[in-house]
Amino acid sequence: MSVVAGATPGGSKSQWRGRRAGGPGRGCAGGRVGGGGSGRSRGGEQGWWDPVWRAEKLKQLQAEGPKEEVLDENEWWAKLEKLKVALDQQEVVIKRNFGRNGADILEDLHTGLRRSRWEQATPQGQTLSGVDKEKLNVELRDNQRQLKASGAVKALELFRKKLPAFQMKSELLEAVENNQVIVVSGETGCGKTAQLPQFVLEEEIEAGRDSECNIICTQPRRISATSVAARIRLEAKRSAQTRLLFCTTGVLLRRLVQEPDLNGVSHIMVDEIHERNMNEDFLLIIFRDLLPRRPDLRLVLISATVNAELFSRYFGGAPTKHIPGFTHPVKELFLEDVLELAHFPVGSDQGGYNGHGGRRRKAQEKVQDPVLEAFEGINIDLEYRNYSRGTQQSLQAKIVLSTNIAETSITIDDVVHVIDCGKAKETSYDTLNKLTCSTPTWISKASANHRRGRAGRVQPGVCYHVYPRLVYDSKLRYQLSEMLRTPLQELCLQIKSLQQDSIVSFLSKALEPPEVLAVQNAIDLLKAIGAWTRKEDLTPLGCHLAKLPVDPKVGKMLLMEAVFQCLGPALTIAAGLAQRDPFVLPLEHKEEADETPTIFCCFCWENFLSSNTLQMMDDMHRQFQNLLSDISFLDDSKGLLIYNQNSQDLEMVRAVLCAGLFPSVVQCKLRGKRTAFLTKEDGKVEPHPAFVNTRVNSFSRPWLVYGRKVKTDAIYVLDSTDVSDYVLLMFGGNLTTSKNEQGIEMLDGYHQFKASKKTLHLVQELRRQLDLLLDIKLKDPQFDTHQEGKLVITAVLELLQSDGKEEGGCNWGTGGDHYRR
Repeated sequence: MSVVAGATPGGSKSQWRGRRAGGPGRGCAGGRVGGGGSGRSRGGEQGWWDPVWRAEKLKQLQAEGPKEEVLDENEWWAKLEKLKVALDQQEVVIKRNFGRNGADILEDLHTGLRRSRWEQATPQGQTLSGVDKEKLNVELRDNQRQLKASGAVKALELFRKKLPAFQMKSELLEAVENNQVIVVSGETGCGKTAQLPQFVLEEEIEAGRDSECNIICTQPRRISATSVAARIRLEAKRSAQTRLLFCTTGVLLRRLVQEPDLNGVSHIMVDEIHERNMNEDFLLIIFRDLLPRRPDLRLVLISATVNAELFSRYFGGAPTKHIPGFTHPVKELFLEDVLELAHFPVGSDQGGYNGHGGRRRKAQEKVQDPVLEAFEGINIDLEYRNYSRGTQQSLQAKIVLSTNIAETSITIDDVVHVIDCGKAKETSYDTLNKLTCSTPTWISKASANHRRGRAGRVQPGVCYHVYPRLVYDSKLRYQLSEMLRTPLQELCLQIKSLQQDSIVSFLSKALEPPEVLAVQNAIDLLKAIGAWTRKEDLTPLGCHLAKLPVDPKVGKMLLMEAVFQCLGPALTIAAGLAQRDPFVLPLEHKEEADETPTIFCCFCWENFLSSNTLQMMDDMHRQFQNLLSDISFLDDSKGLLIYNQNSQDLEMVRAVLCAGLFPSVVQCKLRGKRTAFLTKEDGKVEPHPAFVNTRVNSFSRPWLVYGRKVKTDAIYVLDSTDVSDYVLLMFGGNLTTSKNEQGIEMLDGYHQFKASKKTLHLVQELRRQLDLLLDIKLKDPQFDTHQEGKLVITAVLELLQSDGKEEGGCNWGTGGDHYRR
C-alpha cells in the first residue's frame, strides 16, 4: 500500500513535488505559473517573465487554494492500521492540504506502517540472523501467494503480462540462475528495468530462499532510481529487512569502500550501462576482480542498446539476452523533409551569392516563415478563449522539454511526436591544456534511435530530426565513454580508497582505458591540493576527500570552511560551484538580464533566476552539511552558530575559497593601462564576459582564484574571486625557498614572492604551524582547532586582515598596483 498526498496550492512537501511535475508553483522562472491562459502582459505578449504578473498570479493561486488543516496523527494512524490488511486497496489518495509538516508526518506514519509488517515476522530486538530463517521463508512465501490472490494484484498481473519482458520471464530467470554474469538488452519500455528485479525477488521467495536474497539495482542518476522505485511502489527508506534496493551507482561505490566483497548481497543489477558513465565503467572493473572471490554473486548488466557483445566479451563471453520491445511504427523526418513539407525554399545557395573583388557575399532576401505567415495578425489567446470548454480541452496538449535523460531513463507513455535537435550537452577534456569544456555535441546514432522510439509507445508517431540525414549518417554508432572525455581526479581518489596499488594499472583494465596523460594530470592535481603523497598514497586529507561524493576541490573547500568557522557562505559557494548557473536569459530582456547579476541579489522572480536551480542549490547546501556531519567535521549537538563565527569575515571566506580552488590561480599583471591575466598552463586568459569580474576596472588584490575555465575564441576563467598575497601564501601550495634565498616560491617557481628575510621567516613559520594544526585536525576530526590552536588561528586572521599594510607597500608577488585593469 502506498500513500499519496494531494497536491494543492498551499505549500506542503507533497504539493511542491506536484509542482515540479508540472503543476502550479512558486517562482517558476522560465515557464508559466499555473499554465493559465491569462498570462498576458504589455502589448498582448506572453508575460511569464514579468515579475509583477508572476507575483499577482501566485497571490491569486494562494487565495483560491484551500487553507491548511491540522493533521491528527492518532486519527490517521488508526486509518492506516485498518488499511494495512486490505489487500485489495494498494493506494490511498489524500486530497487535503495538511501543509509541509503534515505531509512529513504522513510519510513517517506510512514508513512506520510498512515496517510494522516486518516486525510481525521478525520479533523486536532480534536480527534477521537470529530468527528461524526456514520459518521466515515459509511465512513470506505464504504472504506472497495471498497477495497475488487479491483482486488488485491480479489486475496488475494482467498489465505485467502485456510487457515483452514477461514473455521471457522463465528464460531470464534460468539465465540468472545458471550464469554468474548475463547481459540483458532491450528497447525502452520493454520492462527490463522494473520487471527483472521483481522476477528475481519473486522467484527467490517462491523457492524459499528469501532470507538469503539481497538485490541491489543501480541507476546512473538519482531521479532514475527514485522513479523506478516509485513504479514498483517501494519505500523511500532502506531498513535491515530491505530485499530490493534501488540506488545510484555512487551509493554502491561508497558501500564497496566499507564492504569490498559485498558479503550478504546475492544479486547486483547495473542498469543503463550503455550510457558509459564513469561510475558504471568503474564498477565493471571492480566486479571483474570481485566475481572470482564471490562465486555465489550474480551480476546482471542491463542495456537499452544492442551493443551487448561489447560487455559480453569483457566478462569472458557472458551470455546475452535481448528482449524485443513492442513499439508502433514511427515515421522519421529529417530537416530536408520538414522544410519540404512546410514549403520552405530548399535548394542550392549558388544563385544567392554575388561575386565582387574575389569575395562571395550572400544576397539578403527575406523569406517569410509559412507557419508565422499563416497565423500573422491572429490573437491566439483571444481565439482560444472564444472556443467552447469542450473544444478548449480537445486543443490542450502536453509539451515536454527534456534533456537527454528522457532517452532511456524516464518513460512518458503518451508521447506521440518527438522533436530531436540531434545534440546533447557533453563534457570534453583537453589533456594537453588541462581544459574542461561542456558544450553541445552531436549525439550518437544509438541516442537518436532512442529518441525516435519515444514516439511509438502508445500509437504510431512521428520523429522530427532537426538536422539533415547526411549528419545522421556521419554520427558515431555509440557515445564515447565518459572515462575518455572527463578529468579523472575524483575517480582516482575512489580507486585509492579501495586499496588499489597502481592507478595506471587499475585503469588499464577498463573496458576502454583512458589516456595515460589524463591519468597523470589527475595525479598531479591531487598532489598539488595535498590529497596524495609523492608515493601516490592517500594523505589524511585525501582519505576525507575520497568519502565525499564531490569534486576534490569542492570537497577540500567544505573541510576548510568547517575548520575556519565560515560554514554558511562557503556552503552556499560550494553548492553554486556544484550546480549550473542559476541565471536565466529571456531573449526579450537580454540586456536587462545581463545587468541583473551585478545589481540585484534578492528574489529570482525579479532578477531572472532559475527557481529550480536555486532549489537544487539549497538541497545541495543541506547535503554538504550532512556529509560534513557524517565524517565528524560538524558536531550537530553544538549547533551551527559556532561554525559561523567568521562568516562575516570576507578575507577568511576568500581564504577558504583559495584553499579549495588552488591551484586554479590567475596572476594579474599591469600591461600599460590594462591588466594581463596569466596562468601557468595557458599563459594569457580573460575573465568570462558573462561573469561580473569582466566589468571590474581594478582589483584591490593581485590574484584571482577560479572554479572553471573554458576555451572558445579565447581561454576564459569562470567563477573567479580576487585574493591577497597573504591568502595565497597561507592557503595555496607548498612554499619553498628560492634559489637565491631572497624569496619564496610556489608551483615549482611559477609564483614568486619577495620580502625581507625577517618577513619571509615569519610567514614560513606561521604557514608551518598552520599546516601542522590542519594535519592534526584531518587525522582527528573532533580535534578543536580554535581551542587547541587559538594562537595560530588568531595570528592567521590578523595577517589576512592586514594584507601586508604593515610592510608599508612591501613588494609581495609581482607587487605594487599592477593588478589594476
